[in-house]
Amino acid sequence: MEITAAMVKDLRERTGIGMMECKKALEEAGGNADKAIEILRKKGYARAKDKAERAACEGAVGSYIHTNAKIGVLVEVNCETDFVARDEEFKELVKNIAMHIAASAPLYVGPEDIPAEIIEKEKDIIREQLKDSKKPAEIIEKIVAGKLGKFYEEVCLLEQPYIKDDKHKVKDLIVQFIAKFKENTKVARFVRFQIGK
Repeated sequence: MEITAAMVKDLRERTGIGMMECKKALEEAGGNADKAIEILRKKGYARAKDKAERAACEGAVGSYIHTNAKIGVLVEVNCETDFVARDEEFKELVKNIAMHIAASAPLYVGPEDIPAEIIEKEKDIIREQLKDSKKPAEIIEKIVAGKLGKFYEEVCLLEQPYIKDDKHKVKDLIVQFIAKFKENTKVARFVRFQIGK
């Protein structure tokens, strides 16, 4: 299938990724735009991993107060340069993350932020639930790992399905931003306030 300039332009507008990369992804996907987006996301994720080691010392603190004024969020999102920190898309990213925190009430940024004793307690609870199942120990451990993944989705911001598009996780939103702006970007910390809690 011939990849037209219009197809490349459309994909670039949808993803924010460079023309050549869009063209290559469309060629690889046989002209299927959705498949090309998946290919680009995978490549973007690889680039995001490369950039994860770079220092992210700039950024912004964003806030969100829910319309009922009973829930409020402060979130710090870091990037590498003040140029990106001042960009409207970065500000929008910070705002969307703050809104997600207000709606989904995560407790931690990522799994690595959960204290070891809480993870062990969760594993013990899952094992206790499975103790009468008569399954082999290695199968039980696989089930524990799977259920732990679900636990992370409940309590970790980066692992939660994004409220505006639940086919993607919050970490995917950040990876897409990194792929577009070519800068390490990460959520440093957040606090969520709720009246009466």
